Amino acid sequence: MDCYFCQRNIKEVDFKETQLLRRFISSSGKIKPKKKTGICSSHQRKLAQAIKRARYLGILSPTSK
Repeated sequence: MDCYFCQRNIKEVDFKETQLLRRFISSSGKIKPKKKTGICSSHQRKLAQAIKRARYLGILSPTSK
């Protein structure tokens, strides 16, 4: 199973793309682990940083609704 971002040749994960980020957040609001999503380590770190940044700026809800 290849990385979602590597397959689509996405270098950077943008914190403004909330629909994409929501795919990698569980129903309880936690960031899904690398084993569940199948993302490579470098993209997992970038994804986590983007989710945290979006939450801080209020673009993403810190908890699920």
